[in-house]
Amino acid sequence: MSPDRLARVALSKVFEPGDLRLPALLAHYGAADIVSRLVAGNDPRLHEASADVGSRLASVNAAADLERAAQAGIRFVTPEDDEWPAGLDDLDHIEPVQEMVGAPVGLWVRGPARLGRLTQSVAVVGARDATTYGCNVAAQIAGELVVADRPVVSGAAFGIDRAAHLGALSMRGTTVAVLACGVDVAYPVAHGSMLDDIARTGAVVSELPPGQTVKRQRFLSRNRLIAAFSEGVVVVEAAIRSGALNTATWADRLSRPVMAVPGPITSAQSQGAHELIRRGGLLVTRGAEVLEASAPMGSHAVADRRAEVLPRDRLTRRAKQVIDALEVDRAMTLEEVSAAAAVSPLDVAAVLQRAEVRGLVAQDCGRWVLTSLALRT
Repeated sequence: MSPDRLARVALSKVFEPGDLRLPALLAHYGAADIVSRLVAGNDPRLHEASADVGSRLASVNAAADLERAAQAGIRFVTPEDDEWPAGLDDLDHIEPVQEMVGAPVGLWVRGPARLGRLTQSVAVVGARDATTYGCNVAAQIAGELVVADRPVVSGAAFGIDRAAHLGALSMRGTTVAVLACGVDVAYPVAHGSMLDDIARTGAVVSELPPGQTVKRQRFLSRNRLIAAFSEGVVVVEAAIRSGALNTATWADRLSRPVMAVPGPITSAQSQGAHELIRRGGLLVTRGAEVLEASAPMGSHAVADRRAEVLPRDRLTRRAKQVIDALEVDRAMTLEEVSAAAAVSPLDVAAVLQRAEVRGLVAQDCGRWVLTSLALRT
């Protein structure tokens, strides 16, 4: 067992996620050196941290913690492991958000999915108090993403998070739940079975050791991992004050695409999403658009949506003039059509004959009528 791994286990037990002090300490000393200095308490440069965590570090038995975790099917992943997600390292190179920053010292993982292989993941997040519309959209987008072999990351909360995870699972895709508590803790309790389902095929992840419970600030620090794990963040619904907007802020700092799904302008649950769009976030409505925004340029180009081309659309201007002269509720003679269209009878006859071949008009005893095909708009 490497000293670095044991030290990172110990650090994960005494420092809160996102602690501003850790990135600089790890860069300067290394994990094992930090632990020994903090426990000794004789380094004046670490005086503040030593007083805060030194005594607790001395009582940590990292080897025993790893053994208990392994017995519960939980592994501890560090930057020295092949499956370490490289995107997390970007957290060490950005400005803090709400006095939090930095890559985690390690990740506790429950589930078979190897984190390093979850490249091109997309985060789908949003309101806990979500609408039926929002949940349906989140599930649909998540399902479309995993079908395209793009794992879905979310936070296992009520509402949009739950819908995203279930949408991915329903299509037998890989989904990752990033928690603000230990990976062995079901939070919310009602999502215990869903977390078990995720852990059977995907991964339940946390930087907090097993057994740790949620705290308000831990949700905000958790959000930075959701953003860093992903190649883009989709906000389906979010109020004007929302944890999903915090995740979007982290994504923006990390230069990840930020996308938002529009909702009714009167919906409180969509005000935050609309604000993201107004400030430059990408408007998306389906999985294909998310793929286009988050994948390498040109690999998932989406054709512009266009209205269906109707038979009348292919007519010349003169032909449309003749067809428009026909009345909807009565048959007309050729002379009546000519007068109404201000087109010569010879030209009207030619237009009507071609239109009859196309099924746009029909002749009845020398009079002309529009067909149902011509009435489509």
